[in-house]
Amino acid sequence: MPPVPLGVVPGAREPGCALLLREAGHTRLAAGYGVRRLGGQEPLDAHTNFRLASLSKSFTAMAVMLLVADGRLSYDATLADLLPGFPDYARRITVRHLLTHTAGLPDYEDVMDAEQRAGGPVYTPQRQIQDAQVLELLQRQPALRFEPGSQWAYSNSAYVLLGLIVARTSGRPFGDFLQARIFAPLGMRDTRLYQRGRNSVPARAYGHEPVAGGLVQADQSPTSATQGDGGIYSNLADLARWDAALEHDTLLPAAAMRAAYTPVRLADGSQTRWPENGDEDDLAPGQPVAYGFGWFLDPLDGLARRWHFGTTRGFHNAIMRFPDRRLTAVVLCNRTDVEARAVALRLARKFLQSPPAGRRRAVGRPSPTDPRGPSDE
Repeated sequence: MPPVPLGVVPGAREPGCALLLREAGHTRLAAGYGVRRLGGQEPLDAHTNFRLASLSKSFTAMAVMLLVADGRLSYDATLADLLPGFPDYARRITVRHLLTHTAGLPDYEDVMDAEQRAGGPVYTPQRQIQDAQVLELLQRQPALRFEPGSQWAYSNSAYVLLGLIVARTSGRPFGDFLQARIFAPLGMRDTRLYQRGRNSVPARAYGHEPVAGGLVQADQSPTSATQGDGGIYSNLADLARWDAALEHDTLLPAAAMRAAYTPVRLADGSQTRWPENGDEDDLAPGQPVAYGFGWFLDPLDGLARRWHFGTTRGFHNAIMRFPDRRLTAVVLCNRTDVEARAVALRLARKFLQSPPAGRRRAVGRPSPTDPRGPSDE
């Protein structure tokens, strides 16, 4: 195994993290530290598949953009037209609002919990809420959190609906669309939208959470079956291919991708901000936030950055892309007591503080069990 970087040191037979560092078209690091399952012996490596959680949103946004490029969908199409059955406010919500977290929809998990307390359906890790049920929940809501375009609030509800919109517009299940238009063309052989009972995940990492004195397997939640907001599993080798495709505009030309990398402004032209009194997904209450289509766009020390976090039961993940330096860091953890965003930042900073590739010697070889991902140079 390669030397352990940046303090990611799992104990023997403990879950841990897999780290990817790509620079200038080459994978400098692709290695795992820990095991797939507590007490197991199968090591984490470049081909171990993790639940991406909200890192999935970048793929959902790409699916929408592909349909727009096909001429089958418009960013200005309304929710009322695409998914009939909502109250009249849906006529004021567009696909663009959904992509940029400015639609004002209620959080489906909050609605689910409220209905459960009122005697409604009880969802569990064994009886999980499905996308169609999320749609029904949201269609029953009489009002929005705020007028579309007037505020910004991170929205899993919006991305579940986007997955449903892709399926309805394309005429095929969301997972099939992702496979045909993104995963297969890019050679992402092990990446898939997981649907329990319909497909399986090879070389699967299971999630874990801390308890007094140790860790416990905690892999699924009542909302783990929803799709567009976080249902994809992938690994470092496949994410290296995804990164290369994004760098070279493989799926869409640069002009079409520009919308994804343009921070949304509110209807009055003002800067978007995290909600003042938000939930656990709100990383900086009241502070400015930059978001495009499936990507946070806040710069780091003046350097352009495209990034996302992914947090769900048992998993913490992060991706940081620095296009001007051709540098990408990915951290996938199957334990929630590691702050993946902080690890990704430290890993990226280690390289950002060095001369750009081409003016310094290459990093040492990865382990034979953690092969380099694809090179595009």
